[in-house]
Formats: sequence, structure tokens, C-alpha cells
Amino acid sequence: QVQLVESGGGLVQAGGSLRVSCAASRRTSVDTMGWFRQAPGKEREFIGLITRSGGITYGADSVKGRFTISSDNAKITVYLQMNNLKPEDTAVYYCAAGPTGGPWVYWGQGTQVTVSS
Repeated sequence: QVQLVESGGGLVQAGGSLRVSCAASRRTSVDTMGWFRQAPGKEREFIGLITRSGGITYGADSVKGRFTISSDNAKITVYLQMNNLKPEDTAVYYCAAGPTGGPWVYWGQGTQVTVSS
């Protein structure tokens, strides 16, 4: 069993930056960690992922060029750096983990990000 704990969410003004983190209890059990978000009344949206080898893939076009995924050297914590935030980025941000190419098996509890206009 792997536990994922997100942190770093909060309230920020439009144009500002925020970094959210996701700490895994055991990274050796998962190959890939990713970020999702879900806004009220909307479906969950895939933001991107990072593999154990450091490969990064971004999903949503709306965040490309503004959001950056990275991990620490131990690859236990992954980060989502969000720049030039917009009110439409307001959502609960979730961390997920699983095998490469496989389903997202583990999920964090989510962290709220609110961007005010």
C-alpha cells in the first residue's frame, strides 16, 4: 500500500504562482506519479505525469507552458509548480500513482487551489 499526501494548496491572486507537493510513502512500489485536478461541476482533468526515470508528459493544453512537474532526487516527492495562475485553474488538485502504462492505483486526498480574479 502506498500513501500519497498532497500539500501546498491555498488562495492566490490571478497571475501568481503556487507549488503543490505530493509525498509518497514508498516510491519503490510505483513507477509513475501524476497530477490531476477537478473543478466544481467538471470532470477530472489530467495535468501530467513523471516516471521513475524522470520522463515527463503533460496532458491538458490549458496548462502547458505554465505548469511544471518535477521530483526530488529520491523521487519520493513530486511537485507541481503553477505559474501565471488564472481563475479557471481553481480546483482540487490530486496526486496519483501507479505502474507505467497501467491504471492509477493510488490517490491522494487532494489539495484545494483557489485563484481569485
